[in-house]
Amino acid sequence: MLEENNTAEIHGNTFKCENCGAVMHFAPGTHSLKCDFCETVNEIPDTHQPVHAYDYNTFINDNASVVTNVITVTKCNSCGAVTTLDDKTVAGNCTFCGSPLLTINQQQQEVVKPHYVLPFFVNDQQAKKNFGAWMKKLWFAPSDLQRVVEQRTAGALRGIYIPYWVYDTDTETEYTGRRGEYYYTTETYTETVNGKSETRTRQVRHTAWYPASGEVDCPFSDLLISASTSLPQKIADKLEPWELSELVAYDERYLSGFRAELYQVTAQSGFDVAKQQMVGTIEDTIRRDIGGDEQQISDYDTQYYNTMLKYVLLPVWMCAYNYKNKLYHFTVNACTGEVVGERPYSALKIVMLVLAIIALGIAIYVMARQR
Repeated sequence: MLEENNTAEIHGNTFKCENCGAVMHFAPGTHSLKCDFCETVNEIPDTHQPVHAYDYNTFINDNASVVTNVITVTKCNSCGAVTTLDDKTVAGNCTFCGSPLLTINQQQQEVVKPHYVLPFFVNDQQAKKNFGAWMKKLWFAPSDLQRVVEQRTAGALRGIYIPYWVYDTDTETEYTGRRGEYYYTTETYTETVNGKSETRTRQVRHTAWYPASGEVDCPFSDLLISASTSLPQKIADKLEPWELSELVAYDERYLSGFRAELYQVTAQSGFDVAKQQMVGTIEDTIRRDIGGDEQQISDYDTQYYNTMLKYVLLPVWMCAYNYKNKLYHFTVNACTGEVVGERPYSALKIVMLVLAIIALGIAIYVMARQR
């Protein structure tokens, strides 16, 4: 069985310009490499091959089916993320917390190549613009937040591919429960009206319960589970949706100029998370199958068939900044431009708002009393 404990960040290979010999980087919004010096453009071929999933059990159990590579990784002593530095770099900074990386922590590690990659569509300038607009809309932010962030993140915005598992599966669920059906009876009661007791009737609802059991089938496709623990999960969840229709076969040229984190959550653990995502849909289907006016699910057992997966890399622009000794992340979905971030709140602004509301309430009360 493949040992699934790879936690790393990798750089794409260096691609030299045939015209001038300078380094070429992937150009966001295209399917090509562009020379940083002479602006020569090289197209990346075969970008729209059909996307297909891989058998889950084969991926887990059969080493021969998994393409691997050996890279040099460096572990961050601060946050634990594992990254690579190219051969010409003797130092660098962690993408996730900004701490220095030391070459003395380097080691060789075998990693699994992704199946597909979603290329960058949003460039760094647009990402910065979107982040600036997001910052201006923040309520109760400290007055100096934008200035501090601009100072501390200048030039620190990095493009990175985040690993995800994408699952497809068919489910069969056997269940037992109860179906509740409403019926009504007429009830007589007395009520005092204008000092007199009157007899009246009303309809009272009751529920008759009947045993129910059966089997339901639910297919699932494109269940997206983050395979990263370096990026806070609450941010990863908010980065959706992704344009998975734009996935292309993994090609290191798409990584040129960017980093790519390897999965830290195994395929098995990711599928456990995916199962939790399926629960709501399965239970809703059971309730529809039970029918009636109310449903109670006593027990059910789900079997999973035809489970497939894709190991994909999804693009984000990312930066971490410190404000008053606390670390915050902001991330831009490099496919849609959506900004997801962590931010501090100004306690002073919140207190002033509460005091203003209280003062307004007192003023309204005093005016009402004076009328």
